[in-house]
Amino acid sequence: MIQAKQELLAALRAAVAELGADVPAQLSFESPKQASHGDLAVTAAMALAKSLKKNPRELAQQLVQALQAQPAVQRWVQAVEIAGPGFINLRLAPAAKQQVVAEIRDGGEGFGRKAANGQRVMVEFVSANPTGPLHVGHGRQAALGDSICNLFEAQGWDVTREFYYNDAGVQIGTLAASTQARLQGLKPGDEQWPDAAYNGDYIADIAADFQAGKTVTADDRAFTASGDPADLDSIRQFAVAYLRHEQDLDLQAFGVRFDNYFLESSLYTTGKVQEAVQKLIDAGKTFEEGGALWLRSTDYGDDKDRVMRKSDGTFTYFVPDVAYHINKWGRGFTKVVNIQGSDHHGTIARVRAGLQAAGVGIPQGFPDYVLHKMVTVMKGGQEVKISKRAGSYVTLRDLIDWTSRDAVRFFLISRKADTEFVFDVDLALKHSDENPVFYVQYAHARICSVLAQFGRDVPADADLSLLAAPTELALMMKLAELPQVLERAAADLAPHDIAFYLRDVAAAFHSYYAAERFLVDDVALAGARMALLSATRQVLRNALALLGVSAPQSMQRGEEAAAEQP
Repeated sequence: MIQAKQELLAALRAAVAELGADVPAQLSFESPKQASHGDLAVTAAMALAKSLKKNPRELAQQLVQALQAQPAVQRWVQAVEIAGPGFINLRLAPAAKQQVVAEIRDGGEGFGRKAANGQRVMVEFVSANPTGPLHVGHGRQAALGDSICNLFEAQGWDVTREFYYNDAGVQIGTLAASTQARLQGLKPGDEQWPDAAYNGDYIADIAADFQAGKTVTADDRAFTASGDPADLDSIRQFAVAYLRHEQDLDLQAFGVRFDNYFLESSLYTTGKVQEAVQKLIDAGKTFEEGGALWLRSTDYGDDKDRVMRKSDGTFTYFVPDVAYHINKWGRGFTKVVNIQGSDHHGTIARVRAGLQAAGVGIPQGFPDYVLHKMVTVMKGGQEVKISKRAGSYVTLRDLIDWTSRDAVRFFLISRKADTEFVFDVDLALKHSDENPVFYVQYAHARICSVLAQFGRDVPADADLSLLAAPTELALMMKLAELPQVLERAAADLAPHDIAFYLRDVAAAFHSYYAAERFLVDDVALAGARMALLSATRQVLRNALALLGVSAPQSMQRGEEAAAEQP
């Protein structure tokens, strides 16, 4: 069907050109809002009516006549209809839909993917300061970031995953002081316990390992403890390495990797922050007032000018961000995506203003942002707010331990990033259609069961023309959408579209499973249906892989294994 749609799109372009109109660069087919209206919709008549000074419906009739003369339309289209003010609906011939089964078979794991395009993109995500275990918000960010990286790779991009964190700020000082207090025998609740200290059990674990003189190794650093409770610098470095190691374990359990780790402190030690500030001063985009240095960010659409350097000589939060993104640009990343919590919304305008004002060639709108809202965790009908390990919040590892990696990844990607999300632990454990990840994975497992019962290889020369049942045609239409869904999801930075699509494919398959028999006496029909099942399994695998979710070959539904077709 991919080939059929390409040929039909070329036919549409030729038909539009015949009418004397300039062919729009974005000319494409749309999906009718109701399946009863057809398979593909064309809105070109309404879009071109004004420039051609014609009535849209009249123009639609002329376009239909031009389309019907095209060989591709004669081959792949069963009927062409005009609706409303000038919509053109195409009903595809069964052969066009059946074609996708062979296309998926030939494409295999590569079906839906594009060839390398020579372009580079950096996606920065998680970027958690090493002050405690990763919480569920970091988990949502990890699921979003990793899936977006997978989508870009599927579209042919060369992707770099980067983790940015501060190893020398105020929070790190608090971490060191909290660990030192534990080493001195203090604990939360004691009179001398620091007010701002971190209270989780993990602080006691860090202190015990520090006292034992242990060595900890993370992906980007290693450190051996001095064991001296008075050595605050050693405590700080050990605690940072310890928690980076813990974060690595969390991310490994979640199936997320990074190509590079970048330290905020390096922007200061290498002079990058001061270089960025000087660029802004030299560009005439700063002024001094009240002992502080300000950026004229209102010149770039910000609602007010922003303080860069406070009267005490320290820089505000967005200044190292400006320096960091100049560094990203300098490394050759002309496409950059940042995945951050919604609390970073206020920094976007000032960071982009600083990048424009620096005059280093960075275009407007750089970088792209995906801002996500936090996650509420429900268990046993009650909101869960604390973790024994973390002390004040639910950790990513808690969610994985309570449910599974697959459930956490699918759930956290199943809604738009900027919407509130409630993670229902009880729902994630259900083996029923209510649980979306189970619903999708069970479709894959059901197919594997039927193919196993078939007991032999799927025939490569299956007669696909036999796939004419309504549920078969609907399923094939849905399978053919994968390339377009991936392209759109990558462009919109919207991996939740993949979760929606997977549920649609699973629904189409389950409807097919309920309506038709697969292991029939008719050898040719059985072979054709096995070919369709194999194609459906491949699409489910390909799309699940982009979300980092497995495709199991067997599952149980409810308390007992679901009965399969004989």
